Amino acid sequence: MAAEHVVIDLDENGHEPAERSGITQAIVANRRKVLLQLVAAFVIGVVLGGFGVGELRDSRAQRERSTVVSLVALPESGYSGGSNSRGTVQLNGQLTLVNTGPAPITIRAVRAERPGVQVRGMGQARLVRPGGTGQILVDLQLECSTAFQPEPLSVRFSVETEDKRLREVRYPVALVGSAWQEDALSMCEPPLDS
Repeated sequence: MAAEHVVIDLDENGHEPAERSGITQAIVANRRKVLLQLVAAFVIGVVLGGFGVGELRDSRAQRERSTVVSLVALPESGYSGGSNSRGTVQLNGQLTLVNTGPAPITIRAVRAERPGVQVRGMGQARLVRPGGTGQILVDLQLECSTAFQPEPLSVRFSVETEDKRLREVRYPVALVGSAWQEDALSMCEPPLDS
């Protein structure tokens, strides 16, 4: 009788019962499916989160732009008569405003005061678009002897920004050499006797 040698190869796959092999494949397939769903959810979350952050950043930048006030004010002759009483000249003038900011602004009020000078807006509001100009009529009260000092006059503006909030802005206006000085000095000079 010949002896049969039975050799079992332990490295060989596929010796599990068919029923158990199918369950294992189903578990692996389910794990892959769940993993793919998690990866897809993560990718969608990243995309939506990036979009949301971008929109939030744009919204914040727009809000910041709408609150910025940047303007330049230049005195212009708007001379339409005036009076000289005891060395004090009262006349009408105008300020030319240039909006150098990124959003439209509405100038609600203008006011400035220092010894010898009073400037008051005449009450009308003026919308000035970005990069645009507008004129505001003002009443001036100037003392001939003290009004025209070398330091600029700090003019306060009450400005409504695009977000409908009022802000106070100051701008230095040079009076020396301005049209206001020219108009006032012509009235400050005593009349020539003939």
